[in-house]
Amino acid sequence: MSVAVQVAIVMVVLLVVFLAFGVPIGVSIGLSSAVSMMCMLPDHIAFTTSAQRLFAGSNSFSLIAIPFFILAGNIMNNGGIAIRLVNCAKVLSGRMPAALAQTNVVANMLFGAISGSGAAAAAAIGGTIGPLEKEEGYDSDFSTAVNVASAPVGMLIPPSNTMIVFSTVAGSVSVSALFMAGYIPGIIWGLGIMILAGITGRKLGYQNTEKVTFSVALKTFLEGIPSLLLIVIVIGGILGGIFTATEGSAIAVVYAALLSLFYRSIKLSDIPKIVANSAKMTGTITFMIGLSSIMSWAMAFTGIPDMVAEAVLGLTDNRFLIFLLMNLILLVVGTFMDATPAILIFTPIFLPICTGLGMNPVHFGIVLCYNLAVGTITPPVGTILFTGCKVGGVTIESVMKYLLPYFAVIAVGLLLVTYIPVISLLLPSLLGLL
Repeated sequence: MSVAVQVAIVMVVLLVVFLAFGVPIGVSIGLSSAVSMMCMLPDHIAFTTSAQRLFAGSNSFSLIAIPFFILAGNIMNNGGIAIRLVNCAKVLSGRMPAALAQTNVVANMLFGAISGSGAAAAAAIGGTIGPLEKEEGYDSDFSTAVNVASAPVGMLIPPSNTMIVFSTVAGSVSVSALFMAGYIPGIIWGLGIMILAGITGRKLGYQNTEKVTFSVALKTFLEGIPSLLLIVIVIGGILGGIFTATEGSAIAVVYAALLSLFYRSIKLSDIPKIVANSAKMTGTITFMIGLSSIMSWAMAFTGIPDMVAEAVLGLTDNRFLIFLLMNLILLVVGTFMDATPAILIFTPIFLPICTGLGMNPVHFGIVLCYNLAVGTITPPVGTILFTGCKVGGVTIESVMKYLLPYFAVIAVGLLLVTYIPVISLLLPSLLGLL
């Protein structure tokens, strides 16, 4: 057994042990990487290289977009924008079965498209529409399941922080191309949830009889236009070459702040708290990105990606089976690891395999984000699952009976996105981004 293989085993075993003992994911990554580097290099070189990688990993212009999009999402979460999106979604859902549940899905898609955060969507939209559903006699477990199942769409419909992280790790993959590639997969996810929610709602007798008049619908959309314009301004500006994704994120903050102040739903005294919460979230993500950069360097030095590629290709040379195996691994990983560290660790491993089999890097990025989005609604680390249950005032155990069928729908969407590249690549191709 070569020294590189021994070091690789030490790194993987230490990471698993640290995680098993409840050590925070960022610390686990950093410690296991540092020990492995000390096994390969003299101590002073290992420490110097680790410090360099820590700085280099977090010193990226594109990563500046993450704190701004987080801040914009938090401002919108507290700024009265959610209720206007819910009202627009109610008009769109019309008189469909379980109309309020359908409204929840549409509102999550709209809010996710603005904030880029599934957890923020689950909290803001779930907290807004949940009381309305209770008044209409909806089962709280059913309502929470729909909210939880649809909230991760924000990780696919741009702007998406996970796509920005992937673009940084992958190197030459365009953020604009990833943003456009996420639209159709995100819509497929949302439509699947709406269809199943409608079928379930009809069986439970949740039939909407209220008819929205044209004047009410027009007034609702006019009130929601300022909020929806944020999507047009940010995404349109990025695609039009007016500004970069990073600059667009800063514009999103300014627009969201001005809009919230205009609605008078946020006070100047609230801003320091919102900024502080955003800084905490940003610090956590940046810390993990820097430490994961050390692990990526150590993995490359030991040849772990090559060893994994040889092991996978040694099992089969059928690209369809390899893609299926990759999805299964990522789904399992997503159940116990947050999306950011998972992207940082597994992109260097799976990207070369997939591109070698003819998968476009943009397509792979969407498949990766889709897989990890599923992990946000599965225990034990499902942040959106926990957020949705807390907002809905229900337990995870009671929600699961309603949530399980949605997993099946989401899995079908994952297979479609994986094996039909045009779903992800159509819009980027039409816009000349590939």
